[in-house]
Amino acid sequence: MMQDLTELLSGNPYPGRGIALGRSADGKRAAVVYFIMGRSENSRNRVFEETEDGIRTKAFDESKMTDPSLIIYHPVRMVGRELVVTNGDQTDTVVEGLKRGQSFEEALRTRQFEPDSPNWTPRISGLLAPDGSYKLSILKSADPEGSGCERQTFEYPGLPGVGHFISTYETDGDPLPSFRGEPRRIALGNETAGELARKVWTALNADNKVSLFVRTVELSGGKTDTVIINKHQEG
Repeated sequence: MMQDLTELLSGNPYPGRGIALGRSADGKRAAVVYFIMGRSENSRNRVFEETEDGIRTKAFDESKMTDPSLIIYHPVRMVGRELVVTNGDQTDTVVEGLKRGQSFEEALRTRQFEPDSPNWTPRISGLLAPDGSYKLSILKSADPEGSGCERQTFEYPGLPGVGHFISTYETDGDPLPSFRGEPRRIALGNETAGELARKVWTALNADNKVSLFVRTVELSGGKTDTVIINKHQEG
């Protein structure tokens, strides 16, 4: 069943961090969405900043940063024409693995969920290929004690008008419940990066949303259109 991404998000106060990959309805462009949310002051004190090969998170107010270990990283990086997007420093793990000739799955096999008991936040990752096909991965705790890691990877051909969405959490809670099941199948239209970004940003919970990255990629030549929205820098 195809779902609407904005409806999924607007009905969920805290999906945490989310990745959506897919292909426009006309089949000409791939689409990438990545957002972060936060409940603590430390998590909310962030912005996305463009880098040479993607984006990084950084503190909006350096004086208020208390623990950078799990919140400062490069969410998006390019390897040639392949795009890697993740919710943590496993972006670098995948990038370096691909450069060494490893597969997406092989690189992620060296990692597991985040060590933030009792939430054991899953590591979610995506890989977009130049032809519009893509993969999504989640590494999550097998039990409430964090005694083992479940590794799930999903591979998609990149069909026109179809995307898939995955997030770290099902919704808000204490502890936070990890994402369950397969990535949600979502419908994509022919929106520009700006149009898609505005729809997603509006749908995210106003109190908890922090930053959003949206990129469209022309499959014929690789031309990109990128939009970044930071709550701290709106307006």
